[in-house]
Amino acid sequence: MPQAIVDDGGPGDDPGPAGSTLGERPALARLVDDVGSFAQATWAREASSYAAADPTCFADLLSEDSIDELLGRRGLRTPFLRVAKDGTTLGNAAFTAPGGVGAGIADQVSDDKAAALFASGSTLVLQGLHRTWPPIIDFCQQLATDLGHPVQANAYVTPPDNQGFADHYDVHDVFVLQVSGRKRWSIHSPVLPLPLRDQPWTDRRDAVGLAAEQEPIIDVVLEPGDVLYLPRGYLHSATALGGVTVHLTLGVHSWTRYTVAEQLVAMALEGLSHDPEARESLALGTTLAPEQLDADLVTAKLRTLLEALDPAEVAARLRTQRRAAQRAEPLGPLAQHALAAALTETTALRLRHHLDADLDGTDTDRQLRTRAGTMSVGDVPEAVLKRLLAGDVLRADELGTATARQLIEAGLVVAG
Repeated sequence: MPQAIVDDGGPGDDPGPAGSTLGERPALARLVDDVGSFAQATWAREASSYAAADPTCFADLLSEDSIDELLGRRGLRTPFLRVAKDGTTLGNAAFTAPGGVGAGIADQVSDDKAAALFASGSTLVLQGLHRTWPPIIDFCQQLATDLGHPVQANAYVTPPDNQGFADHYDVHDVFVLQVSGRKRWSIHSPVLPLPLRDQPWTDRRDAVGLAAEQEPIIDVVLEPGDVLYLPRGYLHSATALGGVTVHLTLGVHSWTRYTVAEQLVAMALEGLSHDPEARESLALGTTLAPEQLDADLVTAKLRTLLEALDPAEVAARLRTQRRAAQRAEPLGPLAQHALAAALTETTALRLRHHLDADLDGTDTDRQLRTRAGTMSVGDVPEAVLKRLLAGDVLRADELGTATARQLIEAGLVVAG
């Protein structure tokens, strides 16, 4: 596996899997042996593990020192830490406290309490690292682009010879990156293949318990640098071996065909709301018996509306959801202010990464739509806009200095 993060440096509109070749997925290439094989045979289909070529290959993402930094110096608040012992999650009061003079917020992580709990056998779960730790922010944004699906990150810090959580399954796909120590993973087949987000394992405790008693399909010890991939639904549990272990869990919240169905139905219902006949009340004195529901009429209307939906409009609605599910490249407000203040015709600018940007509208009223906002760019030549979306570095005068300043202040372009 490659040993260093590769900056995406690529198209600002984040084309994802549909707009790039398999070889252009640098974050995913760090996790699996062969990206093409993973895409064709493994993704969302089967659990798989990958041995490290270099045990230090994830040291740039997270380390025991960086965990101490996060817990002791960063002023984390709930829910950015969770603590579990013997399979039970502890209440927030067990590991939080006010921060003292000038920072008396009561739900801040207490390093004293966290240290005592860890010493007594509790597992520390650093949640939302894709929002709090810069190397993981960058990596998760690139991985989300590589996969085309939103990505989150948690770290699990487990004391020696300890199991943090009992057998369970997740409703999202998981990449497990072993950072330090050794951990034994026991994997069982799903009791519910490919569960949706509202189908958690707690609804199937008995089935999960019975399945966990069977022979595992994978029983593997992860060493530093190793990776485990689990599609949603696969049962898993892990036990630390010997010393302290740290692993990073990347959760992939997949867009599914069910997601598409939800959008289709929502749009059909929106159309039905404009139909006076559909809005009519049921008969006076109805008991809502099957024969009183006018179900055939409603079904026929829904079917007509569903068949008339424009796939491009459905995709546009889903893209709005996609934009809301991830963040753009981190932005420095003061750096942007300085860039705008010092702007000249020759200032080098590029589109901010991970904006999920595209162009909409007519030549005279062209809109640049992104997850950071929308701006009119009708005065910029189309050829220049295409270069901007392709990731090219442009001079401010190519965009027009006034428009360039507006793009900077809107957080859509940054220093090139």
